[in-house]
Formats: sequence, structure tokens, C-alpha cells
Amino acid sequence: MTKIVKPSTLPGFMELLPEDQLVFNQMMDTIRENYEAKGFLPIDTPVLEKEEVLLAKGGGETEKQIYAFQKGDTNLAMRFDLTVPLARYVAEHFSDLNFPFRRYHIGKVYRGERAQKGRFREFYQCDIDIIGNGKLALFNDGEIPSIIEQTFLDLGFDDFTIHMNNRKILSGFYGSIGVENTQDVLRIIDKLDKIGWEKVAEELEKIELSKEAIEKIRGFISIQGSNDEILEQLSNLKIENEQFVLGLSELNEVLHVARSLGVEERHIQLDLSIARGLDYYTGTVYETILNQYPSIGSVCSGGRYENLAEYYTKQSLPGVGISIGLSRLYYQLNEAGILEEMKTSSADAIVIPMDDTMDESLSVLKALRDGNVRTIFYGEKAKLAKKFKYADQLNIPYAIVVGRDEIEKNEYKIRNMETGEEEILPLENIAEWIREQ
Repeated sequence: MTKIVKPSTLPGFMELLPEDQLVFNQMMDTIRENYEAKGFLPIDTPVLEKEEVLLAKGGGETEKQIYAFQKGDTNLAMRFDLTVPLARYVAEHFSDLNFPFRRYHIGKVYRGERAQKGRFREFYQCDIDIIGNGKLALFNDGEIPSIIEQTFLDLGFDDFTIHMNNRKILSGFYGSIGVENTQDVLRIIDKLDKIGWEKVAEELEKIELSKEAIEKIRGFISIQGSNDEILEQLSNLKIENEQFVLGLSELNEVLHVARSLGVEERHIQLDLSIARGLDYYTGTVYETILNQYPSIGSVCSGGRYENLAEYYTKQSLPGVGISIGLSRLYYQLNEAGILEEMKTSSADAIVIPMDDTMDESLSVLKALRDGNVRTIFYGEKAKLAKKFKYADQLNIPYAIVVGRDEIEKNEYKIRNMETGEEEILPLENIAEWIREQ
């Protein structure tokens, strides 16, 4: 007797039913179309990399989270993001690429984190990056918000905010008040939305910041107002720190470019509390929030970095990029019940043959497909009610029943599966009629 193994998926791995996968794919296609429309080129790196490549920067949390194994004499690991493979890719193919190199990559990544609701061990990331050879103009930083805005508008969202800051402003401010371990402070401040000010202050005390410095930091990151008001308040601080002055100049220019590209003021907000915890961000940083669903957190984030591939080449490769965590975004939006209206069907029509009309029904199927109508065929023997039920369960909007009378008269009933209404048309007009609905 064959042993039956209970079917189950591993914790932290998302698997969808077809109707949900259609929505997921629709979201992915929308993101891809936006990236390609802005001139980004596709790449697809292997899921498996040499372990020494992925861990070139050093171990830490990354080493604890990667899936690693040995095959023969080679130590292998599964990619944990799309940025490290990009760095390796650009260094390896440097002489074959044109700079600035605009690439997008949509693919699965793997992290051996503790599985929990809404966080996955296997998940899709949708990244774009613009990489320069030696230098990269600030225009590129300003273009990024326009790409984020159009992408989320096309995904069906209107009420969102792209929060933007510059790490040089933060580092320069901290330097101006005598803070030496600015990276530690940046990482702590980046937790503000998650843990609140009181716990942030406690962590700042643990790294031996004075109460006076902590209060100055609190006042600084609390600066609010319109984008122009914030820039004016920063200028009025009269901070002469070189990094601060440079960061403020960059932020002004990036905002100017974003506005020139038509980004609506309601969609972009300068926010001095945005730091992005990753060490390699050195300038502009972004975090995008769906305002009606703030608990989801950032749905698109990224920033500017000065040297993408320093562990793989001596070439200086500055860049700017963003990432959309598609699996997490889909999961959170689905849990909030706001993807129902996106649910669709895999077909626009179904052809249902009656007895002894198989050949003619196949001709109807071919005519509709030739007319660019997504059409499927119900070739199983069953009662008509069961065939209609099948179409209903697949959310197929139109059904064409092919009987002997329809064939002889060339008059086919097109049934609207939602309303039950019927339209009678000759075969040559059906495809165009369905496309127009």
C-alpha cells in the first residue's frame, strides 16, 4: 500500500489559491510595467550564490539568517536580498554595462527568520537601482519619487505619502551637537515608528548620550510643517557642519526635481525622523506609507549609497534605489480586505458545447481566441447547470452555449453570468462585442 504523506507547506512560505495568485500576478505586472516604462532594464540573478560572495561584507545577523549548504567542495547560499547579487552582477559584468546602469529585478529571496504572521522566509522583492560609474547625478534621487508615485497610483492607491530625508543632514546635525557614534544613533532613531520616543530615548541613554543631546535630537526630528517650511527651519538653524550643509543642499535639489517631474505635494513629505537603519545609505532615503493603513508600515523604501560593490571591485559605483516587498504588501492588503475589488478571472468567456456540436464549438473557441478574447472550453460531459456553475466559480463573465440551432442560424446567445441577461449575435461579431464590455 502506498504511504500517504500529509500535504503541508513549510512555515513562512506563502502559497496562494489561483484566484488570489491572479491578483498577486496583476500587482507584479503593474510594478514591472512601471519599471520598464521608466527605462529600467531587467536582470535575473541565480537564487544560489557562493556563500563567500553573499557574506563578503561580514557575518552578523545576515549569517544567522541565510540558508547555506555545501555541494561538493562549494559552499552555497540562497540570496537574502537582491542588492548583494546586484553588486556582484555589476562588478562581474562591468565592462559590458552602460552607465548609469538602470536595472530592475523582481524575484524571490530567502531569510531564515522566525516565521510570524505577515513575515515570510521566502518572499518576492521588486527592486530598481540606478548605478553610476564613479559618480551619479542627484537628478536620479529626484526621479525615484515620481516612479514610486506612478506605481502606487497604478496599483489602485491614491492616499499615500513618500517620506523623504537625507542621511547627511542627520549625521551633520548629530556631529554639530558632539555625537560621535552617529551610526548607532541613526539605527535607533529608525525604530521611532515601531517603539515610540520613550524607548528610543532609553536606547540613546544606553549608548551614553547626555540628556541634553537627547532633547536636542527630539526637538530636531520633531520639526514639522510643509516641505518648504521644513527646509526653511533647517536653514534657520545656521548649522555650519559641512555634512549638514551638503545634505540640506541635496534635499533641496531632490525635492525640486521631484516637483518638476509632477509629483503631487500631497504625496511627498520631508520627514527628519526617517533614517533607514541600513548602514550603506549615505544620502537621500525614502519610506512610503499607505495613509489609511499605517500599521502595515513602509511599503516601499530605499535610498542613496556611495559604493555598491566595494567588496567585489575597486571601481567606485554609487547608486540609488528602492524596493517593494511584494509578498508582505500583498499579504497585509489582503488581510485588510482591500484586494477584493482586484479579483478577476483567468478568462473572459467560456464556450459550452451541447451534444454532437463538438467540432463546431471548437470553431467558436478558435474564432474567439483569434479575436483576442481569453476563452476556455468546457469539454466534459455534464448537465448545463453544472457547466454554468463551473463558469460562476471561476468568475468568468460570459458564456456561449453552442447548440444545433445556434449553428444553423449563426445566432449565438452570449450569457452574462452575473446578471443572467443574454445578447444574441452572429459568430463574427462576438469577439468584438466582448472586448468592448
